[in-house]
Amino acid sequence: MTAPLSHDRLLATLSERLGRRHVRTDPADLAPHLVESRGLYRGHALAVVAPGTTEEVAFTVRTCAEARVPVVAQGGNTGLVGGGVPFGGIVLSLNRLNRLRAVDPLGASMTVEAGMILADVQAAADAAGMLFPLSWAAEGTARIGGGLATNAGGLAVLAYGNARDLVLGLEVVLADGRIWNGLKALRKNNAGYDLKHLFVGSEGTLGIITAATLKLYPKPLSTCVGFVGLASARAALALFAQLRAGADRGLTAFEYIPRFGLEMVLRHGIDVRPPLSGSHAAYALVELSSPRPGSDTRAEMEALLAEAMEAGGVEDAVIGASAAQDAALWRLRELLPEVQKAEGGSIKHDVSLPLSRLADFLDEASAACEAVMPGLRPCPFGHFGDGNIHFNLTQPVGMEKAEFLSQWGRFNTIVHGIVERMDGSIAAEHGIGLIKRDELARTADPVGLDLMRRLKAALDPHDGLNPGKVVALSDDPPPALPV
Repeated sequence: MTAPLSHDRLLATLSERLGRRHVRTDPADLAPHLVESRGLYRGHALAVVAPGTTEEVAFTVRTCAEARVPVVAQGGNTGLVGGGVPFGGIVLSLNRLNRLRAVDPLGASMTVEAGMILADVQAAADAAGMLFPLSWAAEGTARIGGGLATNAGGLAVLAYGNARDLVLGLEVVLADGRIWNGLKALRKNNAGYDLKHLFVGSEGTLGIITAATLKLYPKPLSTCVGFVGLASARAALALFAQLRAGADRGLTAFEYIPRFGLEMVLRHGIDVRPPLSGSHAAYALVELSSPRPGSDTRAEMEALLAEAMEAGGVEDAVIGASAAQDAALWRLRELLPEVQKAEGGSIKHDVSLPLSRLADFLDEASAACEAVMPGLRPCPFGHFGDGNIHFNLTQPVGMEKAEFLSQWGRFNTIVHGIVERMDGSIAAEHGIGLIKRDELARTADPVGLDLMRRLKAALDPHDGLNPGKVVALSDDPPPALPV
């Protein structure tokens, strides 16, 4: 049996194939790839390797597999659960795989490489007269491959679904370096198992996505945004049901913001102003869109909100009169994750609930958390229409941030316990990564967890792809150290 390559020989072999400038070992070059965007974990790696083609990705993965050196794929490194942090081995940057391969307006599809920035994917679709609806805050730096690998959600899930729902086909490099070409742009294909769904949402643990064929949609020709003041979260849920019944597929966003959330935005945000004259217990940002010529979403919004006001629960509302005003209302929601930092530490939970349990969850989880820490400031916000709530907890005023964040596990137990009891999910759109790996092992259906581990062992028997994330093949956790 041939001995595995030494680390020096491995890096030399990769440099010979990819070029020395694409195999970086300088600590300054490595540093941005070793910490995830929330700053909770710091890792280490031999090198950052940046292949320029799918074949070079396959060569890199195959060579590392032969050397028994793990590979952690990265795109924009905008993840929030530690899934892209390496603990040894190499970081495989996909940022050079950034080409638009094809656009088919008639077939309503496009094929892009995994390193293409999400905003550029959206722009390419727009240039073809179409819409690619996947959207989230980091779209200016996030790469489409990472969004698919984590099955990202974002702001348009209510109308268009998660990343998984927008994929027609994939090209994937497997753990042994083979390339699976599944890039067919077919709406119907029952030829055996639908393999693409193994890799979307697998966070780089089963294979490395190098390209994808994506669904496109007609561009909206009329869009209107409303900002609504409500008496409670239950009133927000009632409003959602009314708007969904009245607008059907035209309801493209329904975002929930608590009073404390809007107060933070108005206190710390730049170029923002109160959208309504008074203060309300809860708010909803609502968007209606239509691709039909001659449609008038503003008139539709006015009629629907007037009807909701008559029914009670809606206390006040404002409707954007222009694209600029719509953008200003959206900005109140988009700033929320950023402005939380100005209030101190924030313990975050990305959960989803059945819509029928959402208001119950908010009431029970908020009360349970406040009971164990007086002065705690819950800030649950997010994609109310698809059941995804970012149940964030802001530290009490005057408390030390480090002391507060040390209670993360305690609050996980409280919040996730309520989520489980209400048949929800502890990971709605950010994935499992490292931070929720042990929670998944504790909360998942035992048979389902066994199937996940069997899939990992079958597709990556040597645990060479993003080891220690999502599910672990051994009982030894990686050295995940808080920064």
